[in-house]
Amino acid sequence: MKKQILLMALSLCVSGVFAQDANKVKSEGDEALKAKNYTVAFTKYDQYLKTNNNQDSVTVFNCGLSGLNSKNYAGAVKYFDISIKNNYQLPMSYAGKAQALRNMGKTAEMLTTIEAGLKVVPGDNNLEKLYAIHYLKEGQKFQQAGDQAKAEEAYKSILSITDKKYKTDALYSLGVMMFNNGAKLMQKATPLATTDRAEYDKQKAVADEDFKKASEYLEQALQISPEREAAKKVLDQVKAVL
Repeated sequence: MKKQILLMALSLCVSGVFAQDANKVKSEGDEALKAKNYTVAFTKYDQYLKTNNNQDSVTVFNCGLSGLNSKNYAGAVKYFDISIKNNYQLPMSYAGKAQALRNMGKTAEMLTTIEAGLKVVPGDNNLEKLYAIHYLKEGQKFQQAGDQAKAEEAYKSILSITDKKYKTDALYSLGVMMFNNGAKLMQKATPLATTDRAEYDKQKAVADEDFKKASEYLEQALQISPEREAAKKVLDQVKAVL
């Protein structure tokens, strides 16, 4: 009986020491996080969470944050995923995971994460910003490459969000793109006005369609953001050629 009591006491003693050691590691992680030493913070939190099978929602989230800030993006994704499963700090967990995936070059997974996050937290500013910036860059890339169809598709993707600024940016970009395209068509068509009237009329009709689209996009932009002077100026130019 005495032997059993002694063994139980030793077991409790070991468990107590183990818990103290784990808490010490967590505290070291907390101190590193406060000092913005994110690499150390991640290492300490990761070590601590292995002792309790990730049963600490706050520390799981902080570990993901530390991973993101220390450029340990795979680690960040791992812990933000757990944070999402824990239903903890969902807006920031989804945004953190999306940023990590973006920085890893995993664009498709980033967009899937953002879209999943927006279903859970509709209208979240950080998620919508990540989504909009991605598609604005995509639109600009395709526009510079001369692929108007893909540029238009990218810009239009932004119209599904609620953020007024980015919706206006997208509509303005669409309006400017259509106006410039119409202007280029007219520049090429103008010499034909006296040499090939039929071809001139044909090209002018195509340009006019672009001008009409430009007008529609810019008017929508101004409905959302009436203060956008740049949109007003381009719209005036469009109206002058219609």
